[in-house]
Parts: sequence; C-alpha cells; structure tokens
Amino acid sequence: MTTGTIRVLIADDQMMVREGFSVLLGAMPDIEVVGEAVNGREAVERVRELAPDVVLMDIRMPELNGLEATREIVAADGAAKVLVLTTFDLDEYVYQALRAGASGFLLKDASARQLAEGVRVVASGEALLAPSVTKRLIAEFAKLSTGLRPASHAQAYGDLTERETEVLVLIAKGLSNAEIATRLVVAESTIKTHVSRILVKLGLRDRTQAAVFAYEARLVTPG
Repeated sequence: MTTGTIRVLIADDQMMVREGFSVLLGAMPDIEVVGEAVNGREAVERVRELAPDVVLMDIRMPELNGLEATREIVAADGAAKVLVLTTFDLDEYVYQALRAGASGFLLKDASARQLAEGVRVVASGEALLAPSVTKRLIAEFAKLSTGLRPASHAQAYGDLTERETEVLVLIAKGLSNAEIATRLVVAESTIKTHVSRILVKLGLRDRTQAAVFAYEARLVTPG
C-alpha cells in the first residue's frame, strides 16, 4: 500500500490528454505527476527510471501499445500499478490489459474527481472494479469464451475453501472489502485476510486478476 504522495506517470500519445490529466492530478495535494510518456516503449523506460506508484496507460499508442507495455511493466515485478485509459467503455483491448496485469481502467472522459479517486484506489492496492462499466466489460468478454472452464482454473480454485470461493465471487461482482464484510457479516479485517489468501493460492497479482479469473472459471455468470 502506498503512503504519502502518490507518484503518477502518464502514458498517452496525445499531448492534450497528457497535459490535461497532468493539470487535473497536479491540483491534488496527495498526487504528484512525476513524468510523461508518448508511447508504450517510453512508458516502460520511464517506469524503470522514475519508479511511479501508478501508470495511467493509454491502450492505442505507437511503437509499443499499452497492452504490451502493461505486460512488460507487470512482468518486471515492480511496485507500479497500471490504470488503463480508454475512449470506449468496451474497448476490445481493455480485457486483454486486465489479463496482462492492469489494476483497472478509466474512461478518458472521467471527471477530475473520478480520475484522482481511481489513482488512489489503484495505488492503495485495490482494483478499480466498482464502476458498473467495468463489471459489464469483464462480463462481456467472458461471454466470448467458449467451452468449459479451463482445467487449470478448475483445479486452482478447488484449493480454495468454501468461504474463500464465496469471497472471490463477490470480488468479481465488484464489491469492496467493506461491502463483502457487510454481506457476510464478518469483520473487514477478516475479508482482507481471505483476499490475501485467495491471491496467494491462485498466484494472482491483485483483485482485478482475481475477478477475471472468477469469470473465466465460470464461478460468476456473465451478464
């Protein structure tokens, strides 16, 4: 979890977008824009140089797109969390970015408040799954999967306890730890422990990947 000022890198090939987000985020007392990148390759390099907490990543960029850049950044196993930016709420590449390790996504027309809150949520180690558009996105692409759930998925979630499986399903439905705790009538700290164990058992990076896993394993019905 990030404490103090959140360091942000903005990766987008459009100057107006970079400058606009930089101004909006720079006005927040707890957020500092430490750099910008005009393409995916530069984004990967700047992450290495600047070690930001959060990368605002556009998907469609020259030289190296945001999907590949996200994959490289996550594979480097650094602390940077990737928050994908897209113009369309059902961008065909966003689902792939989530699978590649992005911690969530925002539409480019998000308000200053939504943008700043998205950065804070991702920096804190949570996944940006609460907006209904994100749940719709994951569900929509899960529908494209054909056949039965992958055997590896079935075997993996078979290691979860009944309560952990229940928590995983609620994560996939977009509930926060506090909301899950209320639903299951337990302490929020208990839910945090369950979430940590789920991620370890499934070998996942964060809640976003856990949600995608749940959809792909058919633990949650799309729609």
